[in-house]
Amino acid sequence: MEKNVKTKKKRSFRLLIQVLATALTNGYVIGFAQGKIYQGSLKQVCVPGLNCYSCPGAVGSCPIGAMQAVFGNPSRNFSFYVIGTIMMFGVLLGRLICGFLCPFGLVQDLLHKIPTPKLKIPKKVDKPLRWLKYVIAALAMLLPVFLVDEFGLSAPYFCKFLCPAGTLGGGLPLLLFGEGKEFLTQMLGPIFTWKAVVLAVVVIGSVLIYRPFCKYLCPLGAFYSLFNKFSFYQLNVDKDKCTGCKACERACKMNVEVLKNINSLECIRCGDCKRACPTGAITGSYLKLKKPATKSNETVCTSCDRCSGCK
Repeated sequence: MEKNVKTKKKRSFRLLIQVLATALTNGYVIGFAQGKIYQGSLKQVCVPGLNCYSCPGAVGSCPIGAMQAVFGNPSRNFSFYVIGTIMMFGVLLGRLICGFLCPFGLVQDLLHKIPTPKLKIPKKVDKPLRWLKYVIAALAMLLPVFLVDEFGLSAPYFCKFLCPAGTLGGGLPLLLFGEGKEFLTQMLGPIFTWKAVVLAVVVIGSVLIYRPFCKYLCPLGAFYSLFNKFSFYQLNVDKDKCTGCKACERACKMNVEVLKNINSLECIRCGDCKRACPTGAITGSYLKLKKPATKSNETVCTSCDRCSGCK
């Protein structure tokens, strides 16, 4: 009973962090009231998660949108700031950003809580699909560089044709509440219709499948996943405490093989595996070196720290 209470508190804590992160990155309340996009100096700062620049409440820039904007500029300058920001977040946290700080991750989590029968994607389909987000990430970087118009300009292709977070956070609020919404309504065309369909598919998919956008489509998650192995924050399995019951793997909604590869590219560090472990074998550490395991038949002296023979 006590463990169930602690588990619920930890889940509530994660949800609180997600809500606060979403509120912080979309804290320009006046934007929603006036239907205008905030364009102050903070918009030059990239937020950690996927959050559309065009959302009326957004106070910063989405890293993917910022990267495409720079690469699509005729000067074709390499954006050390944007790439450096993504790398900094990745090195510090890895995909913990996906689990705790991404607004669209929160949207998917809430949708999945809707009580409906859930779908389980077969492994032979799921595994290849996981690589799609890396293809999308590569295209998000390359298309703005090579696919340009006669003036040397390029569109932010991921934002324009695919991103459901942009449709949900930017397109729909501006269409409903923004200035010139009558004009926008008249100008709705096949691109917006296509993006609305993509959003609908992701929304319905999120109800039935846990975080389908994160698993299969998100280029930002793909970038962050590359840092999971060596980010400052790491998950660890204590082999001495682990009984091999695989309760952690049954609890993982991202389908990570926890006992084989706990810091997998797919792990979003949500903590479900830690909460499910009956022996407390799974821990998370930040810049904390793992202590070498001692054999069960060894006696270790801890009465003082003045000699090195017992350490």
